Amino acid sequence: MPLHPAAESMVKLLADSGLGYSADSTPASMRAAMERAIVGMPVHDVHAVEDREIPGPAGSIPVRVYRPNADASLPVLVWFHGGGWVTGSLATHDNLCRLLCDDAGVIVVSVDYRLAPETKFPGAADDCVAAWVWVNDFASELGGDRQNVALGGDSAGGNLAAVVALVAREQGLPVPALQLLVYPVTDHEFDSVSMVHNAEGYFLRTAAMRWFFDQYASTPDDFADWRMSPLRATDLTGLPAAVVITAEYDPLRDQGEAYAQRLRDAGVPTRAVRADGIFHGFFGMHAFLPPAREAWDVAIGALRTAFGKE
Repeated sequence: MPLHPAAESMVKLLADSGLGYSADSTPASMRAAMERAIVGMPVHDVHAVEDREIPGPAGSIPVRVYRPNADASLPVLVWFHGGGWVTGSLATHDNLCRLLCDDAGVIVVSVDYRLAPETKFPGAADDCVAAWVWVNDFASELGGDRQNVALGGDSAGGNLAAVVALVAREQGLPVPALQLLVYPVTDHEFDSVSMVHNAEGYFLRTAAMRWFFDQYASTPDDFADWRMSPLRATDLTGLPAAVVITAEYDPLRDQGEAYAQRLRDAGVPTRAVRADGIFHGFFGMHAFLPPAREAWDVAIGALRTAFGKE
């Protein structure tokens, strides 16, 4: 379907704001633009929010813990923010985590993993694995139920969530109750139909994806490593159930859907939802982007079902 009118207006607003990638972008300029974009934005209220630090492979990792209520033994969602492994923070994804917390009725632990290019591959993945282990070990300290812990993320965070699920299987770590992969990066590729057709004009540019990959990788060999390109993992059997969300006008659409199909082919219960008429970055914008509502409802419903709430 054509770009939804509300999405068209938002794409123009994003372009005018300078938030997107350009040829002269630097990590510092991209980060600053993303932080500016949230200034003055409304913040959804939740029961409690706490900033903490947890141990990581190269020092402490900041996390932000959101609680929907004061109940004990709540389900937990570990969330990895998007931003191409280069940008994004606890602040940029604060409101999204608040919405997830409240609508799903879960504790959300948002992870501020190290960013590239200061920390190259696989530093971000290593931090996220460490956070996954810590949350499972200390879920009860957070008021959570260690038998009900899921993971998820958007964009590069979706990539990291998929990678953590694979590492958990490989290393015998706790199995996620669900992997929620929102327009995930799953492969270092630029020839798919969506990469070509959606290369320009829809906020996330294909050129930006090339730049993000180059910032994250230490050498070209990294691109083929399944910890960067999980679609290239030889075996996806035994992974937890998944929800994969994509957007029609997103360069990452086809690789996300290809990963969903690979999961299905491996016998993993997987639901794929394409949000038609909208662009990369829409998740959590359902209040003013009507086509985003279905994907949000599917994600919340899947979380609630995985945790035995429905």
